[in-house]
Amino acid sequence: MASTLVLLLPMLLASLASASHNFGGSATYTYKGRNPDGTFKVDFRNRATYDGCQYSHYWYCYNGNCGSNPSNQVGVLDSSTNAPQYNREWCETETVSTRNVPTDRPFQMRADSCCWISNRNGLSNWRLLTSVDLGSRSDTGEPNHSPDVAILPFLRVPQNCPRTYKLMSFDPDGDRVRCRYGSVSDGECGTCNQPSGFILDEGSCSLHYLNSNADPSPYGFELVVEDFPQRHITLAYTDGGGDSRAPLTERRKRQHQPQPHGGAGAYTYTTYPGTTRNLHATTPPLSKLPLQFSLLVDPPAPSCQEGHYLPQFVHPTPGNGARIQAEISKEVEIRVKAQAAYATIQDIIITGPLNISKHRTSYDEFAIRWSPNLDDLGHHYPICFAVESVTGSAGSPLPGTTLSYHYHPSPSSQSGVYQSEMRCVLVDVRKEQVKSHVTCGESTMTVEVEKSSFRGLSEEHLRLSDPSNTACSLQSYSNSTHIIAVVPLNACGTQIEEDDENLIFKNEITTVDSTEYLITRKNQLEVQFYCQYPKHGNVTLGFTAHRRNVTVWEKGFGTFTYQFEFYPNAQFQTQIDPNDYPLEAAPYDNPNYWPTYPIIDNGCNVDPTVEIHSPAHQRQFQFSMEAFKFIGLHDQVYISCSVLICAAGSPSSRCSQGCLNSTSAGHQHHRRRREAATQTVRHFISQGPLRLRRAAESYKSPVINLNLNLVFIAGCLLAAVGMIGAVVIYKAKISRVKYQPLPAFEN
Repeated sequence: MASTLVLLLPMLLASLASASHNFGGSATYTYKGRNPDGTFKVDFRNRATYDGCQYSHYWYCYNGNCGSNPSNQVGVLDSSTNAPQYNREWCETETVSTRNVPTDRPFQMRADSCCWISNRNGLSNWRLLTSVDLGSRSDTGEPNHSPDVAILPFLRVPQNCPRTYKLMSFDPDGDRVRCRYGSVSDGECGTCNQPSGFILDEGSCSLHYLNSNADPSPYGFELVVEDFPQRHITLAYTDGGGDSRAPLTERRKRQHQPQPHGGAGAYTYTTYPGTTRNLHATTPPLSKLPLQFSLLVDPPAPSCQEGHYLPQFVHPTPGNGARIQAEISKEVEIRVKAQAAYATIQDIIITGPLNISKHRTSYDEFAIRWSPNLDDLGHHYPICFAVESVTGSAGSPLPGTTLSYHYHPSPSSQSGVYQSEMRCVLVDVRKEQVKSHVTCGESTMTVEVEKSSFRGLSEEHLRLSDPSNTACSLQSYSNSTHIIAVVPLNACGTQIEEDDENLIFKNEITTVDSTEYLITRKNQLEVQFYCQYPKHGNVTLGFTAHRRNVTVWEKGFGTFTYQFEFYPNAQFQTQIDPNDYPLEAAPYDNPNYWPTYPIIDNGCNVDPTVEIHSPAHQRQFQFSMEAFKFIGLHDQVYISCSVLICAAGSPSSRCSQGCLNSTSAGHQHHRRRREAATQTVRHFISQGPLRLRRAAESYKSPVINLNLNLVFIAGCLLAAVGMIGAVVIYKAKISRVKYQPLPAFEN
């Protein structure tokens, strides 16, 4: 018995730890068809939000036969540090689990534990309940499809700014959806205390915030989403049984709760003008889903006008409820932009399907990206988002306003965070409409479109964004089976932007009349394509004497190749044979190794003997210098450089600035600056090791390992194949050495 207790105790502690600090969660399910053994295949998507990314809800079979669970996928959807400070952050994860269910009779899954985050409406233990019915519907002939529900896990609103949140609740079967507060007696929630100052319209699934006092603890919401048929239907089960479902009946109720109006410090209470709909059910729902989240009431904002402190969405942000078409195996991108005159746009928070990602672009927009796979075909996925702005403090009032309130947050709590309205869109996944393939090269993008995937169009009626250059003609490379475009990265209307990870080059093929480039009367076709080139990473090819070409790459992305070579003279005609490099090891090839002797720093010549030569190609940088050696007992030395890529002609890029005066010397580290837009971060490459060659050594003779060291460089070339521009920083590296000129007889 004692040994049993020892084994169970760690499991109990882990369970309690993973259950603490819950912000909320949700669940949906998708019927995926019958397995070969006759069982029913169902995918469950369960979302959990905690104050860390390592936790998730544990679901178990609560009622009926829930079948087996052979597989799980878990991933992080989003996280943010703009939460109550004592909770550090919130992080939402999603678990996609596949269950093989032996019967189509109803069953229930549940997750429960302790505890909610500290909240204002007394929630302690949490409980989520999902009800599934796989009976065949008389109206569709298939099992029921659950509503697609979604909401951001952590919402925030200023105390004085009324707001309406439209919960995403799309039903693929066209059923009527009801959103209501949970019931303790039905096991749907832990406490089910309804927050004050809010009105829930069950029929439209709209949550209206009216008024409340600011507080550092959020409210917790424990809602239930159900679907009911629009008319009476029957359900048939494989065991011969059946059941019936009825539509909802509606009861309207006029609301008379007060609502604040005006800016901060000015409150005029009037009657809430809306009418809510309470929906009454006479039969069980077709499905029952939990939808739980947290909402923080912040101190009053200096202004409730969108676009002042509260971010206001602008073009090209899609409208709330928009339907977006996506194709399997192709990335769909949703562009979001917001503005705030008296605050700084900081971040976007999102929720959506597994593997969704967000990025901030160089155009002050956010890009939400997701790639559906074959298993997603025919399904619908809601994506919700909101943009957050910040000020240095609670914000400066607008001219002519007076700000006063009695909320005194602790010194550690955050202030001056403003969240926009929440918008949700629905992504419909369909088959590939136009078959195309994009190849990302070092200086071009090649797109191939199968003509058989669309009808009635030829290359004469298609064009790139800017076809004025003859190199941009689609007739140059197209053939009888494919429309082919080879698009330079800096021509044909190609647009360049960047996010934190990539440089992105975009273009599109659109329909035109052969003689009119502004309008078209042909069948419409629009193929948008882009190439992404990764920006981050130190790259080397180590442990050989001569460094071959180094390529920065990522699967499915384009590449830029850097080549670093030495030449015996300033004509740069014949590079030194790699076989002549004297050593076979490179123990000090490290971008952080110190000390170094700077040759070119921040684009400025540091060594007085450096000469810059005109290259034979615009993608090359050539320089030479007098040979020298390091003082000390070392027999090897390296030349290293740090390069970055810029968009040609961009006046704000680092490349356009040329030499910048630097205070760095041989004993000072180079300080990394924040790179401007349309350029990459620096990439580290190196070449070597190099050492002094004595007169007794012929150019092809075996290497004699002398205890000397030398930067042997009459000519040196850096080639960035596919580069648009470059800034280079060259340094010679060796351990604990000083610099001295090399005697003339050793040059």
